Amino acid sequence: MSSSDQQEKRKTYEGGCHCGYIKFSVTLSPPLPEYKVMNCNCSSCSHFGYLLVSTDVAWHNNGRERCASYRFNTKQKDQMFCPKCGASLGIDFEKWWPDHTYGISVRSFYGVNLDELEYKKLDGISKVEPAGDLAGHVWDEEKQELT
Repeated sequence: MSSSDQQEKRKTYEGGCHCGYIKFSVTLSPPLPEYKVMNCNCSSCSHFGYLLVSTDVAWHNNGRERCASYRFNTKQKDQMFCPKCGASLGIDFEKWWPDHTYGISVRSFYGVNLDELEYKKLDGISKVEPAGDLAGHVWDEEKQELT
């Protein structure tokens, strides 16, 4: 395969929050729509509207530092959002996966038609530990359980 063929199998996407305070770019291989986007039904993906791709992120203008974070349950994953407009951007899996990676929501990519994408379903509500709908529950540090 020539280097031009390999370049055609990659594409860089620009993205960010609604107000423009946070901006980033990601490179996917293969590009959308060949790259299958994860559509998970766990409580956070459902409530935040995530449609995720696992990738490295090039943050622009200190974009990652500008993100506000929300942690719940095991407190090992940052749910990232803009502190100014509230847009959900994705998940920082730094403490979850050995290789630091992000789950970035394609909803935050500029100029992507969600109806043209291919999705793979993940039954996160049953398979991501602890399984179950965690919405509305609070983690009790002392008891080490959801209340």
